[in-house]
Amino acid sequence: MRFHSYAGSTERMRLRPYAPDDFDAFLDLHGRDDVSRYLPWETRDEEAARAALERHQQLDLEVDDQGVTLAAIDKESGRLVGEFVLFLRSVEHRRGEIGYVLHPDFWGRGLAVEGSRHLLGIAFDRMKLHRVIARIDARNLASAGVLRRLGMRHEAHLVQNEMFKGEWTDEDDFAMLRSEWDELR
Repeated sequence: MRFHSYAGSTERMRLRPYAPDDFDAFLDLHGRDDVSRYLPWETRDEEAARAALERHQQLDLEVDDQGVTLAAIDKESGRLVGEFVLFLRSVEHRRGEIGYVLHPDFWGRGLAVEGSRHLLGIAFDRMKLHRVIARIDARNLASAGVLRRLGMRHEAHLVQNEMFKGEWTDEDDFAMLRSEWDELR
């Protein structure tokens, strides 16, 4: 499934595939310790950011564990707000996963909820997925709040689930079924 057709808009953002000329804004986002704190990658230098930006331009969701990333652009300022990612975790079981990364200048404005709601619409309405999950570092209370505001259900707290950046960390898992999505709309 080609993803270009899923670019779109929310009230305050344009969501579109990354392009090579997004590099400076991408590096500004991915090169920050406060952004990568709870994410499964280290703060990226220029070389690592170039490689990541190239990977983020992959636009197919056809086989298990492929993911696509949409750059979120603030409609008012034209700045990169962050990115929203959708993974196809299982074709057979119609399962997906969402994630998001926002620049600190845009934290606390409801944009993570707004962009994630767009992804859930893609996952359930266009891709016809049955279940979508989100997995977060349990210390990331702001992200847990985003997922709850989306209407996702907290399903699990996994104690010392992963060795993450040199320490054992807990994971919180959230999920939503297509039937729950339909009830929310």
